[in-house]
Amino acid sequence: MIKALVFDFDGLILDSETSVYNAIQEIFTEHSCSMPLELWQECIGTKDHLDPFEYLEEQINKKVDIKGLRAQHHERVLAMLEGEKALPGVEDYLEAAKELGLKIALATSSSREWVTGHLEKLNLLSYFDCLKTADEVERVKPDPALYLEAVKCLGVKPEEAIAFEDSANGAKAAKAAGLYCVVIPNEVTRGLAFGDVDHQLESLAEVQLIELMSRF
Repeated sequence: MIKALVFDFDGLILDSETSVYNAIQEIFTEHSCSMPLELWQECIGTKDHLDPFEYLEEQINKKVDIKGLRAQHHERVLAMLEGEKALPGVEDYLEAAKELGLKIALATSSSREWVTGHLEKLNLLSYFDCLKTADEVERVKPDPALYLEAVKCLGVKPEEAIAFEDSANGAKAAKAAGLYCVVIPNEVTRGLAFGDVDHQLESLAEVQLIELMSRF
């Protein structure tokens, strides 16, 4: 019996993944370079896999102001996300989960400051019973720690929860933790091999929560 839902954040609730990649590409283009999507996809859903600005230095064979470019990238991403709404179906799922008496958690490789700030802007923070972020674990996705901490916080067993993910690293973490996993790819994760997940959707708006739950 499903008792809880655990959501990823970036690319699943808010399509920040597309903005992050597009902002990287803008900066790389200004340096007559390009960040291959296939390489970037390996970084999605995790941390410290690849420093894009160190990679830029390697490609152009000269030093850049890495600290300055990181700050510039962050500002560009925030500008791109200004006014963005939650992805289709997200709020409907959160509302339906509350009506069904399900517990709700967030498990993300991003920082608590990043996700709480955006959840407040989206007016979604109050839906979550637990937030588990990169600040609270030694290893982020694809390690299962975030999901294990999330279900522990909710007081449910892993097999009583469904994880919603957009990335291969996230899906691997959810399945390793013992949760069911539904994948909803976004623009930059579409086409990835997600492994042994339980279901895949184009959008959460594609099917109502109660119908999806009946498949588990």
